[in-house]
Amino acid sequence: MDNNKNRKKLIVLIVSLSLVIIILATFTMLFIFNTDFALAFSKKTSTTYNVTDAVYKNPLMGFAASATSRSNVGDNSLVYIDITFRELEPEQGVFDFETIVEENYIERWKSAGKHAVLRFVCDIPRDEEHMDIPDWLYELTGDGTSYEFSDGRKGYSPDYNNPVFIEYHAKAIKALGEYFAGDNFISYIELGSLGHWGEWHVSYSDGIIRMPKSNVRQKYIDPYTEAFPNAILMMRRPFIVAKENNYGLFNDMFGNPDSIESWKEWLSVGGDYNQAEENDQLVPMEEAWKTAPIGGEFTDSYEMSWILIDNFEETKKMLEESHTTFLGPKFPKVKDDETPDPDFLESIDEVLLRMGYRFNITKSVLEKSLINDTARLELTWRNSGVAPIYFDWPVYLYVTDSAGEVIDRVKIELDLTKLKPGIDYVTTTDFKFSEYDNKNIRLCVGIVDPQADKPAINLTSDNEKIGLLSVVYKNIA
Repeated sequence: MDNNKNRKKLIVLIVSLSLVIIILATFTMLFIFNTDFALAFSKKTSTTYNVTDAVYKNPLMGFAASATSRSNVGDNSLVYIDITFRELEPEQGVFDFETIVEENYIERWKSAGKHAVLRFVCDIPRDEEHMDIPDWLYELTGDGTSYEFSDGRKGYSPDYNNPVFIEYHAKAIKALGEYFAGDNFISYIELGSLGHWGEWHVSYSDGIIRMPKSNVRQKYIDPYTEAFPNAILMMRRPFIVAKENNYGLFNDMFGNPDSIESWKEWLSVGGDYNQAEENDQLVPMEEAWKTAPIGGEFTDSYEMSWILIDNFEETKKMLEESHTTFLGPKFPKVKDDETPDPDFLESIDEVLLRMGYRFNITKSVLEKSLINDTARLELTWRNSGVAPIYFDWPVYLYVTDSAGEVIDRVKIELDLTKLKPGIDYVTTTDFKFSEYDNKNIRLCVGIVDPQADKPAINLTSDNEKIGLLSVVYKNIA
């Protein structure tokens, strides 16, 4: 009888011990593997940051300086490259990339981390008689119009309806894509090809053949979409095809009040395309900037001093309402032999403050577990600019030592293209301190340009900076 009692007691003891072991194991697993459980016992530290008016020439925005001028490019992040048909293919089937690369300092700009705006052009009015298409193509077609405007500018406008011209244009764009599309250097394509300066208009009142109909124009667009799958395409007007395909837009008359009013009307109500005698080809695209860039350049119909000083309040309004990301190759600058006008210099900074994105971190909250090495960083992001960024570059949490050397990096889940002006966005990143001495580290944030695989964007909040990294916490005990 006593043996049975002892046996029962033993069984109860074994079961109880087993339950205790299971419970302890469960808690141990929670401690080790469950982040939320571990952070239920944590120390929380919160820091806020102010948004500044610092002017940074961040990538993919600002002034797009002509790639042919090293002095104009300077510290601007964008370069503008226009290539004429004549420059690209001086002999049939022979593409002269060697000269194009040399004259536009392309390797220099790539190594410096610049990005490019590209426009292919078949007709640029100039002071002398000339053609911007190659002689061999003129001999094959020859049905365009030589012209001279009342201001003395001259040139040759092809007949863009010619099927032979269309065929060789497609081959030229294919060659451009094969040469340039292997990396992300060409970020924006301003769809040129048609019209004076590639702006999809001609002076038909001077007897020049009108722009082709939409079905023919499409034959000039298709080669670009195939040749440059990673670049953003942009159009001079809000055509139906631009809205359907989420293209960006560019305005080459920025700063001209009359032209801006016409531009705003196109974007708000659409309209006819008189260049091709087609009705209702332009459609409203007032919110195009939310998903694709607005670019262009400053007009040459007014002095830059008038645009930036005399009419500057209106100019600032234009910038803000248009949500412009970049302007160039014509943009305000001070010549080397000029004494800078302080008001002019201040206006240049004011222009830069009103273009593109301005990313900030306004708050960081660090939670560090008291029972293991688990941590969570919550960041509040804000875009205080006028436009998003249109490429989803990766964002990382960098761990550095006290000297600023990077020890580790952890991906922050943030789609930068969704960080639109006026909207706060919160990210949460979990990580562990097990691999480094957390008494001597700093936590930093960096936005990486995939082309160089290194941080490339300055945040405009007043965080402490380590190069292009922004410190969000340091000296963790």
